[in-house]
Amino acid sequence: MPPLSRADNSFIGKWWWSVDRVTMLGLAVLLGVGYVLALAAMPGFTAHLSDPHTVAMLKQIFFLALGGGVILVMSMLSLRQVKLTALGLGIIFFLLTGFTLVHGTEVDGANRWLALPGFTVQPSEFLRPAFIIISGWCIAEARRTPGFPGKRAAVGVYLLTAMLLKMQPDIGMTFLFTMVVLAQFYLDGMDMKWIGVAAVVVLLALVYAFFFITHVHTRVEMFLNPPAGSQAQTALEAFGNGGVWGLGPGEGQVKHWLPDARADFVFAVAGEEFGLFFCAFIILVFAAIVLRALVRLLAEQNLFVVLAAGGLIIAFGLQAFVNMASSLSLIPTKGMTLPFISYGGSSALAISIQMGFLLALTRRRPKAEMS
Repeated sequence: MPPLSRADNSFIGKWWWSVDRVTMLGLAVLLGVGYVLALAAMPGFTAHLSDPHTVAMLKQIFFLALGGGVILVMSMLSLRQVKLTALGLGIIFFLLTGFTLVHGTEVDGANRWLALPGFTVQPSEFLRPAFIIISGWCIAEARRTPGFPGKRAAVGVYLLTAMLLKMQPDIGMTFLFTMVVLAQFYLDGMDMKWIGVAAVVVLLALVYAFFFITHVHTRVEMFLNPPAGSQAQTALEAFGNGGVWGLGPGEGQVKHWLPDARADFVFAVAGEEFGLFFCAFIILVFAAIVLRALVRLLAEQNLFVVLAAGGLIIAFGLQAFVNMASSLSLIPTKGMTLPFISYGGSSALAISIQMGFLLALTRRRPKAEMS
């Protein structure tokens, strides 16, 4: 196949020369790392398809491959298609998130998952990218259309979503949504005094969670006074065991002891088996993707694109930070996955939709298509 020319006016040609190929490369690297750790994080498997570890590994590889395809398809959307797709996904997964309160699968006292044949789905994971697009759309439309109550609509959507997440309960996701909507209002030019007021409200909410939500209180207490043999302590020992170069693929022990080694503590598995430099490489890839997107937005003139894409990349970076920081015992443990690397089909597909939206929003377009 001959290389695409800049003079190529086909749909694929226009897409290829307008999409951010540097960010695509970074995402491809993360998908590759996810594939490697899908193998490494399994406690052990055989060649038999009946072995549960083999099944789990194959599922993760399938979802990562599917996620790569989702990113490519979503990145080809126009701005109008991004808005309509987000609106449709938002309505569907808001209702499904509410449905978890009635027929959800309970795990560790929280009803966040819906059981489907062969796997479970966490609807709030898919609600996140849709919420970010809708919130940015409402705020931007308030400036574009005089009299349109876009900012009040964005706050209303946030409050409904936060209330729903609090009922599950999912404090981590509620916090993530809160940070994103505050960032969007900040990018829109909100007065700093209101940012200060919002920061105080968030701080008070965290204090309330500590004193009145049992599992939050327990996690903070375990962070401040970690008992011997706790998940956080075991994860730190894994990093120490791995040292600079790691013990080698498949040689780590943390995955045999930590129940969440494949998901919440997959970064510890990477540290034990592949070492310090590999972990630093993962951090650099995440940082490069975030910084690349923010730099690309500096030249963006469309407020909707700035707010929506800014929210998407902030959520992506914050999620990665929370996962890696909790693995390193820098913050209390929180059940957030490491994008593209942690085990989980819902997580892989949801973050693929999120980053596909980001690539679609940050494509270079003529002014005629900027609506």
